[in-house]
Amino acid sequence: MSLFRLDASIRTEGSTSRALGDIVEAEWRAAHPDAATTRRHIGVEPVPATAWSDSVAASMTPESERTPDQSAAAGLASALTDELAAADALLFAVPLYNFGVSQHFKSYVDLVLTDPRMAPGALPATSGKPAVLVTVQGGNYSAGSPKEGWDHATAWMRRILEDVWQLDLEVVTREFTLVGVNPALDQFTELADELKLRAEGQATRHGRSLDRFPLAA
Repeated sequence: MSLFRLDASIRTEGSTSRALGDIVEAEWRAAHPDAATTRRHIGVEPVPATAWSDSVAASMTPESERTPDQSAAAGLASALTDELAAADALLFAVPLYNFGVSQHFKSYVDLVLTDPRMAPGALPATSGKPAVLVTVQGGNYSAGSPKEGWDHATAWMRRILEDVWQLDLEVVTREFTLVGVNPALDQFTELADELKLRAEGQATRHGRSLDRFPLAA
């Protein structure tokens, strides 16, 4: 077994998404202590902003006529897809930023989708593989909350990972991570503690099940 892990937080210390991802990985590693892990931290080392457009252009240009930037972008898309294709299990730790998906993760997804193995209409190289998505939110956007519906990231990420990439996906979510940071949220301290424990429990369970056999394509 091998694991691919992607982190999209802009933080390396104090990141809640990384902490939950660590729980998932630790549970998976307990069953596979000697297995290989490939890591990519796009929050710290982002995909170049022009890579997607260059790779799209490269796909419509004969290889001998591509610009150096187009060739580099197509090569990067291939390398990113190689990482996904080679892994037996996948872990994505992606926080909510400004009510939407991390720009780093969006750029990553867009570039991967330019590779022929992941392009629309193809059976994706990730099809049937077990995966966990960890996502965290500073506030709370669940049903009945004052900002219900303001999470514009999770549904999109599920659409990509479950429906487009056809992963066998489990999701870990933690809300109210800004409680204790933003004084306006102090009234929710007890609830935030409960949500933290619930998310850690989800991370533990899904980490243990991450070594399940891939679904049949």
